[in-house]
Amino acid sequence: MKAIETITGRVSVLNRDDVDTDQIIPKQFLKRVERTGFGEYLFYDWAKEPGWELPRNPILLAGRNFGCGSSREHAPWALEDYGFQAIIAPSFADIFRSNCTKIGLLPVELDADACAQIAQAGEAQVDLRELQVRWPGGSASFELDPETKHRLLNGLDEIALTLAQSDAIDAYERERERSGPVTTALA
Repeated sequence: MKAIETITGRVSVLNRDDVDTDQIIPKQFLKRVERTGFGEYLFYDWAKEPGWELPRNPILLAGRNFGCGSSREHAPWALEDYGFQAIIAPSFADIFRSNCTKIGLLPVELDADACAQIAQAGEAQVDLRELQVRWPGGSASFELDPETKHRLLNGLDEIALTLAQSDAIDAYERERERSGPVTTALA
């Protein structure tokens, strides 16, 4: 996972509330075994609508309750594969927010007024270290769990966090009592 410090650039605006994970990436595209290749199917049904345009910018600005619905991990994968690095919205579904942070996609919750100002400005900078979003004419603070902030700043996914404990894991394996036959190769 890539470390995040700041994300700067143009903002794509999706002015819709209650966007669920099936709208983000419809179920018929969930058959892939890789985490890549989902971006081309992002908002698949909406992309067929006349006048639909969603530029590939680093920041997506969405409506309230973004990512509601099922807990599919494919939704953040599709958003990230499309090119988004941060999503700003008034609120997120809890599981969706968690799935985003596990892959390095930064969900930023700001009030509706700040979101409207960012949409108007068309560009922003998300500063993870300072927990600030800045745009021409304004700025706002956001909150993030300290452990999640640490993981994102350092590019640590769950596997990397586990591997950071390899000395403790090795010590446990060496010292634990085995009551039956050993089924693993000995070093």
